Amino acid sequence: MNPAIVFEPDGYRTDGERLMGRQAAGSGFLRAAVAAANGEALAGYTPTQRSAEVFARTVAEIDPSAKAQWLQPGRPDQLARIGHLYMPGPTLGDLARQRMRVSPSAWSITGITHTTASHGAMDSIADLLAAPVMPWDALICTSNAVVSTVRVVLEAQRDYLRWRFGTQLALTTPQFPVIPLGVHCKDFDLAPDERRLARQALGIGDDEVVALFVGRLSFHAKAHPHAMYAALQAVAKSTGRKLTLIQCGWFANKSIEQAFRSGAIADCPDVRCLFTDGRAALSRRSSWASADLFISLSDNIQETFGLSPVEAMAAGLPVVVSDWDGYKDTVRDGVDGFRVPTWMAGPGAGEGLARAHEIGLETYDAYCGLSCQYVSVDHAVLAARLSSLVTDDALRQRMGDAGRARAREVFDWAVVYRRYQELWTELDRLRAAAPGVAGVARASPARLDPFVSFAHYPTHQISGATVVRVRGGTAASAYEAMAKQGLYSYAQRAIPSVDSVQKLWPVIETGSSVEAIAAKFRVSQAEVVRAVAVLAKMGLVELTAGGT
Repeated sequence: MNPAIVFEPDGYRTDGERLMGRQAAGSGFLRAAVAAANGEALAGYTPTQRSAEVFARTVAEIDPSAKAQWLQPGRPDQLARIGHLYMPGPTLGDLARQRMRVSPSAWSITGITHTTASHGAMDSIADLLAAPVMPWDALICTSNAVVSTVRVVLEAQRDYLRWRFGTQLALTTPQFPVIPLGVHCKDFDLAPDERRLARQALGIGDDEVVALFVGRLSFHAKAHPHAMYAALQAVAKSTGRKLTLIQCGWFANKSIEQAFRSGAIADCPDVRCLFTDGRAALSRRSSWASADLFISLSDNIQETFGLSPVEAMAAGLPVVVSDWDGYKDTVRDGVDGFRVPTWMAGPGAGEGLARAHEIGLETYDAYCGLSCQYVSVDHAVLAARLSSLVTDDALRQRMGDAGRARAREVFDWAVVYRRYQELWTELDRLRAAAPGVAGVARASPARLDPFVSFAHYPTHQISGATVVRVRGGTAASAYEAMAKQGLYSYAQRAIPSVDSVQKLWPVIETGSSVEAIAAKFRVSQAEVVRAVAVLAKMGLVELTAGGT
């Protein structure tokens, strides 16, 4: 089972200049979906032909024999046959409102959390209580930390709605399953000589212990490096071992790069620090191959899962991570590596920061960067854990082997995608068993038919009783000439075809009602209303109210 996939290249391509975790996750998901297609076409749901072409090319790059299908939002019948729509984000509400034009039970919608700290993400979560989402929809939470955040936001929104409307409201929510992100574990299998060749290329000796960080090099929005630098320096001094730190990623700008490089010089002068390009696949692979252990001390609120420690486990590396967000789920302390205790400012200490971001005094980047200043790891525990790994080859091997096994058993995309499919099967069951939704609106109140919203603007409205008559002596050919003018040709998709007007002309030469025309041609009155409205705009027909 595969869903239709909401596709824009930014959510799935990893070949851009600003590689993000959500793109790596999207790419992995799409590879898993292609593998599960079993010869059936994979549907990319997008309004633009350009994105549809990129979708087809991306699918072909994954598997040249795989088939791709462009599913346009204007074809709800095709989407209903598939039964599921997946989007790589949390904005279920907008898609649920669009679904109302067909039926709330026409298909299921599944979204996923990445960051939950941005205003957009928070608004999408809070919106779930008022949006027309149903129990056969789901917002996949990538970690228990995320589902806790979602519950906190929804409870606050419930309190707000109770205050605003003064009553107990029956509120429907989607499902909130916890399903981790995945990795394709085979990508991290190394050939026998890769480690030796990679270390030679970087000038790393056999007697050096290499710690590796992989990810965006961003002290304000990913992981502040000071604790890592300080702990590695302490271990280098206390053990006398040669240590190398590889930071594999990319910098958003020169000032951030300078801060990282100068921080490394100041905080770990006895550790050799290398920076490699995390956007280049070969550079990433060489970095993985060179490492003896992995370290990631995430301390920011924008991250929810953290894919790189799982990649490290797949690569057979012991991991040292902060006891933070999704890392609490992925890394078993003392088994696959170590989780280092963290501290954060308590509730109430961030009210001013939240307000400053809300009113625009602080950007989102600043909001994340300032909040992470109030998060710390236990420096003493961190140094002790790193020291044990640096000095004990057998411990590194044992933890690396345990992590590799866990990655294959729990986090390989083949395993994770089956959990997605099990979820979609359950959503199917809920949708099939659901009673009809009584009195449902056919559109979002904020997205009504413009001729409903603005019905009071004109003097008259064209209705079934409106009589249409060709203005004296006007030939049908006049429409074809006028439709070619630039003033009208831009609207070709909205105006009637020349052929349909030629068929209509004999009927309206002597006058006929919209209702009668619709009956004669067996089309909807709405279609006739639109056609005669265009003819009237061109001055080719005159309209009179019925009965006059």
